[in-house]
Amino acid sequence: MLLKDVAYQKIKEKILEEQYPPGEFLSERTLINDLEMSKTPIKSALTRLEAEGFASVSSKQGILIHDLSVVRINDIYNLRIALETFNCQEIYHRITEEQLKELEDNIEKTKETAESVDVKRFAELDHEFHLAISEIAENNEITRILLNYQDHLRRITLRHLRKDPKRVRKFYEDHVRLYNALKSRDVESVEIMRTHLQESKSTLFQ
Repeated sequence: MLLKDVAYQKIKEKILEEQYPPGEFLSERTLINDLEMSKTPIKSALTRLEAEGFASVSSKQGILIHDLSVVRINDIYNLRIALETFNCQEIYHRITEEQLKELEDNIEKTKETAESVDVKRFAELDHEFHLAISEIAENNEITRILLNYQDHLRRITLRHLRKDPKRVRKFYEDHVRLYNALKSRDVESVEIMRTHLQESKSTLFQ
């Protein structure tokens, strides 16, 4: 991996985990010290992060870490509801045993992280579960959109779960209900997905 890619991943991870909190100004020197890297790969990483909406760079003020606005979070959730309920509508009647096994494997890992309340790992598995359903639906455009929003979604999920770590149990139970509905080839899976995402959105805004 190139140094600029390493810098990008490290800075983004700190933003997602809010080690660099939203609204905070950072200096280039802070990043050089934190990452133990030279200026060149860091500048390249910042250009990419700026294009993705994570930060903005000002020669006078430094690097501003952007927050996700309430409006944008709401819009992202509404987009997810539309796309992911469509995915369930597409697959509930034709999902294969092999595809169900993939979801089951994810749920087993999710159960372990829910029991240990490992919020960071849980957020990763949560998004892997939703992405797996999208890949089973075989709509490349929907999967591409979800991948494009993946980091913002993970940031939202991490913030959501840090607000109340016990929510991991509810997320896990929702995934189990959704899996069981898909296993039964039940159209109810569509409403389970809708409710899961709507409740997640509502809880975040409480």
